[in-house]
Amino acid sequence: MQTRQFPATQFPDHALTAGQEGWKQALQLGLLFAAIKLAVEFIGNIIAQHFGYGIFRDEMYYIVCGRHLAWGYVDQAPMVAVQARISETLFGFHNLALFRLFAALAGATKVVLTGLLAWSLGGKRMAQVLAMVGVLIAPVYLGIDSYLSMNAFEPVFWMGCMLAVILMACGASPRWWIIFGLLGGFGLLNKPSMAFFLVAVLAGLLLTPQRRLLWSRWALVAVALIVLLPSPYLLWQIHHHWPTLEWLQNVNHSHKNVKLGPVAFVGQQILTLHPLSIFLLLPGLLWLFVSKHARGLRWIGLSYLVLLAIMIHLYAKDYYVAPIYPVLFAAGALAWQDAFSASRKTAWLLPAWCVVLVIFGAITLPMAIPVLPPTTWIRYTKALHLPSGKTETADTGPLPQFYADRFGWHAMVAEVARIYNSLSPAERAKVGIFCNNYGEASAIDIFGPKYGLPPAISGHQNYFYWGPRDYTGQVLIVIGESKEDVQGYCPSVQEIGHTYDPLAMPFENRPIYLCRGGKLPLPTYWPHVKNWY
Repeated sequence: MQTRQFPATQFPDHALTAGQEGWKQALQLGLLFAAIKLAVEFIGNIIAQHFGYGIFRDEMYYIVCGRHLAWGYVDQAPMVAVQARISETLFGFHNLALFRLFAALAGATKVVLTGLLAWSLGGKRMAQVLAMVGVLIAPVYLGIDSYLSMNAFEPVFWMGCMLAVILMACGASPRWWIIFGLLGGFGLLNKPSMAFFLVAVLAGLLLTPQRRLLWSRWALVAVALIVLLPSPYLLWQIHHHWPTLEWLQNVNHSHKNVKLGPVAFVGQQILTLHPLSIFLLLPGLLWLFVSKHARGLRWIGLSYLVLLAIMIHLYAKDYYVAPIYPVLFAAGALAWQDAFSASRKTAWLLPAWCVVLVIFGAITLPMAIPVLPPTTWIRYTKALHLPSGKTETADTGPLPQFYADRFGWHAMVAEVARIYNSLSPAERAKVGIFCNNYGEASAIDIFGPKYGLPPAISGHQNYFYWGPRDYTGQVLIVIGESKEDVQGYCPSVQEIGHTYDPLAMPFENRPIYLCRGGKLPLPTYWPHVKNWY
């Protein structure tokens, strides 16, 4: 990248240059903080596993999806299954710090991008540090980067796109649209919510003079990439009659998720990012709309407001907006820089503010990464009155669902193995293990082989597509279903075991039934077990 000057029509009072040397320095600083982020996530996972926190429910499901690679799934785009397949192949799933390494690396990349965003907006070193510290201590980022999922990668795709547009707005080559298109296309393969971000950015650009960036052949190249790269996923959806839309509609009508009003939704944003983040976010938003230095950056603030409005309207989970906040942290750091770094008397406020963020970030760290034993965690959060937000309406036990879903799986599989081994050889040869949800089914598939258990079946999410396998339904071990539902299929139902872990989600502590003599062959009955919610 060659030395260039911000166009005066966009940044009238910025005498900054964004040359190759500044880029290198920002990148080096970002890599330093990325190493800190990587260490926090890696060590945090080692500590968590030492204290008994196991693999997360969704991670087990992603592993199973990775063993059934496809261009699409009922409830997710294909990239997370590929991530799980690679992680399992390289590291296995017993050492969780290694298994989750790609998520930690994605989180580290997000930190680097935050520093580069602050640099691209005109931030000096201290502003870059402040923005990256804001991202480092945010509970939502600590949490999503601590386990294998699509969520850790989402901010990387969003902020990579944002950086490309900012650079073009500052005079860089329009060929950056190619980077934008690649990130947008792969972002859609990672998570469909990338589409909402792209719509918000388009709206932000169209509503400001920066719409001129769209009148470029390279912008058309970006559109082509955004359409072509995820096209196999789109074709999969069409071929399967839009299962993801059906699933989303079912979730919307099931009252499964907590639905927040506008005020509560905005308030939850602040909590998930850290209460002190308001002193970065609000100045950043105001700076984007008010500062004469940000005259060419109004589209960023508008993009955020459009995205926020979309998510509130859709009653999305509060963390669905999280991927956009690094750029607002960067803008907030610029606001602090403009206000306090010009004078030696106030310049100390920026490093002091970083220290304050680190201290309070350490206090709230256990809310994002389980670095305390469960009983200690319960006492700690009660003593400090730290809230643990809920995104779903299901009853929880002593731990929030994000932690509770790491307990009980080994005990459940061991109990099923006991039941399986108590059957006669003839019944063992034909018994199927039917599970209410993908967590239970995935646990059987992940941990069951060491007990000699057969693969699980379920009507939940993508398990429905994998079907009843070769089971006839004459003998079934049924986990997580009510006795009434089991009796609807089997004339003979016997309660033969029970799952229980005080730290697990309460709905997982259920009887286990032995079902004999299914009224219909299981392949014939299979359409009735479909359970997408």
